[in-house]
Amino acid sequence: MRKVLFLDRDGVINVEVNYLYRIEDFKFVPGAPEALAAAVQAGYDLIVVTNQSGIARGYYTVADMERLHSYINEELTKVKAPILKFYYCPHHTKGSVAAYTKDCDCRKPKPGMLLQAMKDFDIDKQNSLLVGDKPSDIEAAEAAGIQGYLFNGDNLADFLLPILAAKQKGQTHEGV
Repeated sequence: MRKVLFLDRDGVINVEVNYLYRIEDFKFVPGAPEALAAAVQAGYDLIVVTNQSGIARGYYTVADMERLHSYINEELTKVKAPILKFYYCPHHTKGSVAAYTKDCDCRKPKPGMLLQAMKDFDIDKQNSLLVGDKPSDIEAAEAAGIQGYLFNGDNLADFLLPILAAKQKGQTHEGV
């Protein structure tokens, strides 16, 4: 079974930019590459679960988002922190692109992306966790049976390394 560190994208891996899709607007959150490399060293696979309503709103396309995800993965692979898979929700009830304008089970706080990952991979829920920067991320984790941690956005390494250390020692570290 895989231990997985689930990650929200915007505000956790990259600095929050409204409707980010352009590589030139991408910037890692401080400490993100180091934190993710440490997680891989600790035996975690990395999976991103991200709401991308900009697709439904017509701000960018799936191809635009996939280009950015490829770039992020290339950069993280350089530090030995490859993303196993990116899951995304392109839906929003207030979209302008008909194919994506709907209520769905994948938009966080619903757990659809996490549940799909669990179907796709043999995931050890007990030893997996999610880091997000919004309460909806934590709600999705809890609904999927995974412990969630609410990141404050400062430095991901400072936030995540103590959690990983506690988990390695078999201790519980307070999530949110």
